[in-house]
Amino acid sequence: MRKRQPKTYARLTHPLVRDSRDEPFRRATWDEALTRAAAGLGAARGAFGMFSCARATNEMNYVAQKFARVVMGTNNVDSCNRTCHAPSVAGLSAAFGSGGGTSSYEEVEHTDLIVMWGSNARFAHPIFFQHVLRGIRNGARMYAVDPRRTSTAEWAESWLGLNVGTDIPMAHAIGREIIHAGLANRAFVERATSGFEEYRQLVEPWTLSLAEKVTGVPAAAIRELAHAYARAERAQLCWTLGITEHHNGTDNVRALINLSLLTGHVGRYGSGLQPLRGQNNVQGGGDMGAIPNRLPGFQDILDPPTRLKFETAWDTVIQPHYGLNLTEMFEAMEERTLRAVYCIGENPAQSEADSEQAVRRLRALDFLVVQDIFLTKTAQLADVVLPATAGWAETDGTTTNSERRVQRVRAAVTPPGEAREDIDIICDLAARLGHDWKYADAEAVWNELRSVSRDHYGMTYERLEEHQGIQWPCPDVARLEPTYLHGRLWESDPADRGRLAPFGLVQHDPPVDLTDEEYPIRLTTGRRLDSYNTGVQSGGFASPLRRGEYVELCPEDAERYGVVVGEEVRVSSRRGTVLAPVWIDTALRPGLAFMTMHFPDEVDTNQLTIEANCPIAGTAEFKASAIRIEKLPAPIQVR
Repeated sequence: MRKRQPKTYARLTHPLVRDSRDEPFRRATWDEALTRAAAGLGAARGAFGMFSCARATNEMNYVAQKFARVVMGTNNVDSCNRTCHAPSVAGLSAAFGSGGGTSSYEEVEHTDLIVMWGSNARFAHPIFFQHVLRGIRNGARMYAVDPRRTSTAEWAESWLGLNVGTDIPMAHAIGREIIHAGLANRAFVERATSGFEEYRQLVEPWTLSLAEKVTGVPAAAIRELAHAYARAERAQLCWTLGITEHHNGTDNVRALINLSLLTGHVGRYGSGLQPLRGQNNVQGGGDMGAIPNRLPGFQDILDPPTRLKFETAWDTVIQPHYGLNLTEMFEAMEERTLRAVYCIGENPAQSEADSEQAVRRLRALDFLVVQDIFLTKTAQLADVVLPATAGWAETDGTTTNSERRVQRVRAAVTPPGEAREDIDIICDLAARLGHDWKYADAEAVWNELRSVSRDHYGMTYERLEEHQGIQWPCPDVARLEPTYLHGRLWESDPADRGRLAPFGLVQHDPPVDLTDEEYPIRLTTGRRLDSYNTGVQSGGFASPLRRGEYVELCPEDAERYGVVVGEEVRVSSRRGTVLAPVWIDTALRPGLAFMTMHFPDEVDTNQLTIEANCPIAGTAEFKASAIRIEKLPAPIQVR
C-alpha cells in the first residue's frame, strides 16, 4: 500500500498577499493586507458574498453579517450551516416558527424513549451522547434508525437498518401505523396542529409491507418503533446529517416533525426534537444572522418593522429581499454575478460536494479574502490571507450549542505572532470602507445584539456567568424561560397559542445519483470520533486512534472484489476518482460503502459526492452517491 503522510498545517502568524494568482504569497504588514482587501472587496459591491464561521463566536458572526449588510449592502452571507443543518432550521421554522432544537440536553436524561435517526451520536456528538447514556441508565429505551449499524446502534434496544434515502417512507409508515392503531394524540392534534386530514391521506398508502419493500426494514420492527414512540409518556427524537444531507433534506426533517405532532411529543419537558449540531457554534451563527434570510435573533428580513428596527440601530438601508445562500453563491460564481468573497474560518474548497467544481469556481473569482488560523486549501486560493485568533482559548465572547444554550468563552493564551481577533480585523476592514465601528470589546458587541434581539435581551454577560449558560429565548433580565420550546401548543385557549403547527405534506423522492451496473455501490459519508471536519485541525497529529481515510466495505463486498484490509483500490463516481485503502466493517451491509471528509489531503472524498441540493435549504446530498470499486492491477515485478 502507498504510504500516506498526514499533512500538518502550521498556524498563520502574519498576513499574506500576492500580486497575482500566478505568484506565491509574500509576507505583508497588516496595513498593506487590509488596504488590499478593502480595495478588492470594495470594487465588487453588488457582486459580493461572505462565508462566516460556525466555529467562531456569536460576536464575530454578528459583526460579520453586519459587515455584509451595512458595508457591502448585501444579504449574501452564509456559513457551514448550509452544508449540514440548514434543512433542520427550515423544517423547524416551517412547523414552529423558529429553527432551534426544542429541548435541552438534560431532558434526554429524564425521558422514556430516545429515537436516534440518521445519527452516530457516539462518534459525532460524544458530549451529547453522555446525556443519552445517562438517560439509558435511568431507564430510557433507545431505537437507532440508520443505514449502518453504528457504535451508537450498539446501545439501542433495536436497530432499524434502512436503505439510504428512504427516511420519508419509514416515517410515513410509522405515522400510518400510529393512526391505524388508534395511538395518535387526537386531543393534541386537534388543539395544536393543522393539516391532519391531508397528512392522514398522504401516509395511507405506506403500509408496513410496502415500507419493508422500500426501506429494507422488517415490517415488525417498524411497527414496534411506531407503538413504542406513540405509547411513551415522554420521547426525544434526535437526528443529524443522515437526515439533512440529502437533496430533500428539509422534507426529511418535516417527516420526522410530523411524528412529534401526531403524538404530542413536543412542547413538554422530556419530549421534543433534537437536531444535533456538529460544531460548537453552528446554531449561534444562524442566530446571529449569518444566514441570507434572517437578521439577528432569527428575524425575517422580509418583515418591514423588523428591517426598520435594524436600519435605525445600524443607520443603514437593508435590502428587502433574501440574499444568496452558500450553494447559490457558488452557482453565482459560475455565472460571474458573484465576483468577490470574504471567507472567515471556512474551507469550502474541501467541504463542498463535488469539490473539484468548487475549487474551479473559487479560482474564477476576481478577488478572495480568507481569514483563518491555518493556510487551508481555500486560503491557498486567496489574494489576501488574514491571520486570526482561534475561537477557543484565544478569544473572548460566547457560543450557542445545539440545545440553544449561550455560553461564555474566554481568552486564556496569547495568540501566535501577529494574529488578531476576528472582530478587530472586520472592524478595521469596515473602517477602510467608510464605516467606523467602535467596539471596546466582545461584550460591547453582545450588548448591541441584545438591543435588537428579544430572544437574547435577558442574557447579560453577568447572567451568563451566574447561570453557566442560558438557553434562548431569554427576553427578561429577571427570569429564565423553560428549557423546552413551544409549550404554547399545550395551552387550552386558542387565542393564547398563536399559530398552529402544520403537518408537512412531503413525498418520497429517492436519491438523485442512482446506482446501476456501472456504479453499483451506494456511498454514504459521515464523521469519525478521532477526527474533525476537513482535517485541518485534526489531520496532522500522531495518535493510536488515527487511522486516516479508508473506503469501508462490508465483508461480503470485500470478498466479492477480492480485496483485503489496507489494500488500495480505485473509487469512482460520475464526478471523480480517488485512490483509497480498504477497511472492512461489519456495521455495513452489502452494497453500502462509507467514507469521511476528514483527510482530503490523502483522499479527497468530496470529489465523489454530488451537488444535488435541497431546493429549500440548499444542502447537498453528501449521503447518497453512486460509486464503483476497482481492484488495482498488481505491480510488475522487475528482476
